Amino acid sequence: MFIVTADQRDSQTGADLVPAGIATVERAAADGLALPPERTAGDEIQAAITSAASALAVILALTRAETWSVGLGVGDVEAPLPREVRAARGAAFVRARDAVDRAKKAPSRIAISGEGAGDAEALVRLLVELRDRRTDEGWEVHDLLVGGITQREAAERIGISEGAVSRRVSTAALRTEEAAVPALTRILEALDPD
Repeated sequence: MFIVTADQRDSQTGADLVPAGIATVERAAADGLALPPERTAGDEIQAAITSAASALAVILALTRAETWSVGLGVGDVEAPLPREVRAARGAAFVRARDAVDRAKKAPSRIAISGEGAGDAEALVRLLVELRDRRTDEGWEVHDLLVGGITQREAAERIGISEGAVSRRVSTAALRTEEAAVPALTRILEALDPD
């Protein structure tokens, strides 16, 4: 199982982002939630996730805002699962705690803990750092293309040429991310063979 523990950065000086963070996790994880996200302590949220794809989607959604330190713990959880994530236990939860503590000190705000998780953590950090360099214009094209429209349609919607959209796609490394996500999903799946 995949456990995400996310801690709001600079929470003592900013607004409470936990409700928005919970909504982000719910949207990103979609049907991959084993236990819904909830506030577990002050400015922290936690969720139990069944699939590597959903776990990666949550990581990418939370780190995009640069307001969360995100830890992913991979491993066993005690069965049967309780109704609330706060009541759940197991190695994956302990690992998620370790990971979020390390993520707080990492420039990419992400850490992964589990048997053999070093490669997965390094590669996910690379992707997060690549995304951190993306401009608002790059994100604008990203969001349109992820929404299922073509580059031509994106150009029309934004009011720029197709060539300008292609340059944004290239500069924002959207095709690199598009290729990396399935590969990273497979690497994360290998960490949790159950």
